[in-house]
Amino acid sequence: MGMTDQDLIKECIDNNPKAQKELYDRFASKMMGVSYRYASSQEEAKDILQDAFIKVFGRIGSFKKEGSLEGWIRRIVVNTALDSIRKRKKDKQNVSLTEAEHLASNKDYIIENLSAEDLLQMLKTIPIGYRTVFNLYAIEGYSHKEIADSLGITENTSKSQYSRAKAFLRNLLEQYEID
Repeated sequence: MGMTDQDLIKECIDNNPKAQKELYDRFASKMMGVSYRYASSQEEAKDILQDAFIKVFGRIGSFKKEGSLEGWIRRIVVNTALDSIRKRKKDKQNVSLTEAEHLASNKDYIIENLSAEDLLQMLKTIPIGYRTVFNLYAIEGYSHKEIADSLGITENTSKSQYSRAKAFLRNLLEQYEID
């Protein structure tokens, strides 16, 4: 049986390689999905994940047990991905198929004949600024204030970009002319 999160944290603070491997094994695949939503390629998603885990191990001593360890790691992965986006403003982002399926089941996007793959392709065409805000708000659950702080924009800009992302998606759905 594996260690508890608390034991893992303590052992990782002590730089125990077995504990670090267990922490990585426990969270890497879920965090790869998070990373991949923001990355332009699988290779970049792997780089983001690796950079994020380096930060996780470097900062594990500052984890305050106020939330879940998974949530804390997820925030580091998202922030690492945002850093990557800032470095490559022209690159494209991706959304994972499971998120596309989630969005497809959301009442705003229920269109019976639209597959998750089709929605994924649509999401790839949203301009990067809108897509970043859409990912953070609709998928990660960040508030517009948190998004504004993370991206160095105003709350109103975040709300506006989210609205534009939804409008962009609606227009694409209408172009599909699905009955």
